[in-house]
Formats: sequence, C-alpha cells, structure tokens
Amino acid sequence: MNGRKRVGDDKLLNLILLCIPLSLVSFGGGQTIVASLQHQTVDILHLLSGPQFTDLYAISRAAPGPGTLIVALIGWEVSGLWGAVLATLAIFIPSSILLCILGSYWQRHRHSAWAIAAEKGLAPVAVGLIFTGVFAVGQSARFTPLELATSLGAIAVLLTTKTGPYPLLGVVGVSYFLLSLAGMA
Repeated sequence: MNGRKRVGDDKLLNLILLCIPLSLVSFGGGQTIVASLQHQTVDILHLLSGPQFTDLYAISRAAPGPGTLIVALIGWEVSGLWGAVLATLAIFIPSSILLCILGSYWQRHRHSAWAIAAEKGLAPVAVGLIFTGVFAVGQSARFTPLELATSLGAIAVLLTTKTGPYPLLGVVGVSYFLLSLAGMA
C-alpha cells in the first residue's frame, strides 16, 4: 500500500462505528448490548481476546455507573484516553439524541394502546438480551471446572439463603487465595 491507512485498519474508528448502532438498540440498558459487543470486539474485529473482554466486563460491573461503562474500558484498552472518551461519546450521544427527539412524542402518547403494547413487547426482549449477554461473557471467560463449580455454587447460595454477595465474595476470595498458596488453583 502507499502508506495510507485503510478504514478497516483503524481499531478506534471500528469501535466507534460499532458503538453508534449499539447505542440505538440498547433497549433495557447497557446490559442488553453485551452479547453483541463481545461478539464484535472479540470474534469479528479482534480488538480484544475473550479473557480480556471478560476482565473488562467484570471491572465494569464492579464499578459504580452505567452498564455501558464497559465501552469506555474497551476504548481505553484499544486506544488509551482518546479511545475511552470517543467510545463513550459514541455509545451515549446517538441514543441521547434519539431520546430527546422521540421523548416528548412518547410522553404525549404513553397511554395509547400502541405505546402500552410496545412497552410490554420490549420488556421480554430486554430480558432476553441481558441473558444473551450473560451467556456471551460466560463463553469468553473460558471457565475452568473449578471456576464453573464456584460460580454455580455461588448462584445456589445466593438463591437459597439470605447470604449477601459481599460475604460470599470474601469467602470465595480467601478460598482461592488459599488454593493458590497450595498450588491447586
């Protein structure tokens, strides 16, 4: 080539072009786009490895803020501070503009039959997209048998007891630390 960059070679531009349409279809919040974000950034654009995506996802869920925080972390990983800023703008600005344009119309007609039907129809779509995101992150994590057993055990404890997540995290963290000292994890 003659020294010119092709658009397909620019990882940051590809990330921005990915975030804009995802912004417009994120019904139900940032969790609903996780599966698409994982598929595109790991499998299609090769911006991240599966474990990198899983790590960024875990950080984004542990930190306070919106579910779309993962986009800023991916942007940071791809292109530093500018990547974080531009990816964040690309995920928030399109949906914000759409919301401003359609928001007043929706408010005027929110009790109409079509608006009620749309809300009822979009709720299960959002739930399905969230579960798809959980599945995608699980696949990217490439769990070992010990990690899978720990996750399933934690789910069982949380669903069947009144134990909160923080004591459970402490117990699991100490257990993994002790296993690592013994050379078993």
